[in-house]
Amino acid sequence: MAKGMRDIKRQIKSTQNMKQITKAMEMIASARLRRAQEAAQSARPYAEKLREVIGEIAASGGVKHPMLERRPIRRTGYIVITSDRGLAGGYNANLLRKVMLTIRDKHRSNPDEYLIFVTGRKGRDFLRRRNIPIAQEVVGLPDFPRFSDIKDVANGAVKAYESGVIDELVLVYNEFRSVISQTPVDKTLLPLGETGQGGSASSYEFEPSPEVVLNHILPRYAETLVYSAVLEGKASEFGARMTAMSNASKNASKFINSLTLQYNRARQASITQEITEIVAGANAQS
Repeated sequence: MAKGMRDIKRQIKSTQNMKQITKAMEMIASARLRRAQEAAQSARPYAEKLREVIGEIAASGGVKHPMLERRPIRRTGYIVITSDRGLAGGYNANLLRKVMLTIRDKHRSNPDEYLIFVTGRKGRDFLRRRNIPIAQEVVGLPDFPRFSDIKDVANGAVKAYESGVIDELVLVYNEFRSVISQTPVDKTLLPLGETGQGGSASSYEFEPSPEVVLNHILPRYAETLVYSAVLEGKASEFGARMTAMSNASKNASKFINSLTLQYNRARQASITQEITEIVAGANAQS
């Protein structure tokens, strides 16, 4: 009995230590979530201004660009945004499941029909284990990434579209809705399609010409959308980790209570047995 009680006490201590870790991770994720949300929100005005300028150029008429025109889709590129670390609930698993279903249903798992660009060690390792070719990757992103951190993969994906290697580019990432809700989504990045209606075409004067401005600004706009998706993914990651660690802490508390009850019952049974043995010994001597 004493050995069993020692084991229970050891389990309680171990679970308490684990609870302290999960509680600390929850607090860290909570603090980082606020900063990640602010970063995602601060990136939106720049993207909106670029959208406005592109709309103005389109309104001027007679301006064409490959990134605005749809063409027959022979090969699709996917930018898959995952995390480098786990312990974030279903954040990565749900997203990668969506990617695999898309590859299976849309492309019949034919590698000639798709091209993968991936951010995050979890996504890279997952795809490698399934022998899915990766065109370009970026891992080790900081908690608050800068545009320079993802510029290479964003630029590489846009260049692949411009050069005709792919005919469509899709962003696959977790859209942040709330702390407890992050939804995997896939959004077509290229062709850009409708960028919004500009105002009067005379609102801006373009130098040297609308075509030159468009050639310069459209790739930047596409890369900005990739960066915004990465920031959105980071906010989703911290929200998912915060929720997962909160649930882990609650489960640890329940387990500690259950073990404590078990320990108290075992201790009571041990005391009762000792009293019974003492009484039985006293009766035997009388």
